[in-house]
Amino acid sequence: MTSPAPTLLVIAHGSRDPRHAATVAALCARARSLRAGLRVEAAFLDFNAPRVGQVLDRLAAEGARDAEGAHDIVALPLLLTRAFHAKADIPAVLREATARHLGLRVRQADVLGPSPLLTRALERRLYEAGLRPGDRRSTGVVLASAGSTDPEAIAVIAEIAREWRHTGWCAVRPAFASAAFPAGFPRTEDAVRVLRAEGVRRVAVAPYVIAPGRLPDRIAHGAREAGADVLAGVLGPAPELARLLLRRYDEARAGTGAGAGELTALTA
Repeated sequence: MTSPAPTLLVIAHGSRDPRHAATVAALCARARSLRAGLRVEAAFLDFNAPRVGQVLDRLAAEGARDAEGAHDIVALPLLLTRAFHAKADIPAVLREATARHLGLRVRQADVLGPSPLLTRALERRLYEAGLRPGDRRSTGVVLASAGSTDPEAIAVIAEIAREWRHTGWCAVRPAFASAAFPAGFPRTEDAVRVLRAEGVRRVAVAPYVIAPGRLPDRIAHGAREAGADVLAGVLGPAPELARLLLRRYDEARAGTGAGAGELTALTA
């Protein structure tokens, strides 16, 4: 008899904003709809329930009742860059769970970004906000991310902006919403004003964030304050994002992702 596919455990950061958990749930539901029979669970590092450890404990208990006595899990960080949460927080909570439950087999998948599917989702949101495909050459885009102090994450955001610019946009500038701004990364409102000063005819802000919350609200406030012509919605449960969850899941199972060296079973 064929063994069941590993459970996909989507690990989100969590937020006091109820829209965050609702968006995670909608994204997981869309991923389920794309792959019949795949079990998709959501868990949170902070603020929301269930927490990661609680879900892993429940899955371990289910595995103990099964004939094979184990439960295979692919843990997927719902993150756009490899920063502190992906490198430290999530591996730590997975190690703690596998130390408690010797029959629990867990592989950590790669983070979502970068990926062409993410830029397609960004463009989907821009077009939904009112841009047309023919507007690209006269539109400058502010790629507004939540922000990070991790050099690897900062470099990835800058590279995404550079690569996206080559697809026909007049300009693409990265910006951060967080309070700590790395050198060369302006706030959203400052990036909008720079593009205006450079004579860009139309300025659009594309939030490079998955779910609503405090930092996405700060991005939206900065876009409106600076008079951006178009403000896209967050990525949310975009179909491209749901497909990317499944792609990272498959890569983790096969050990072929960009972070394949980390995709080993976290056994005690």
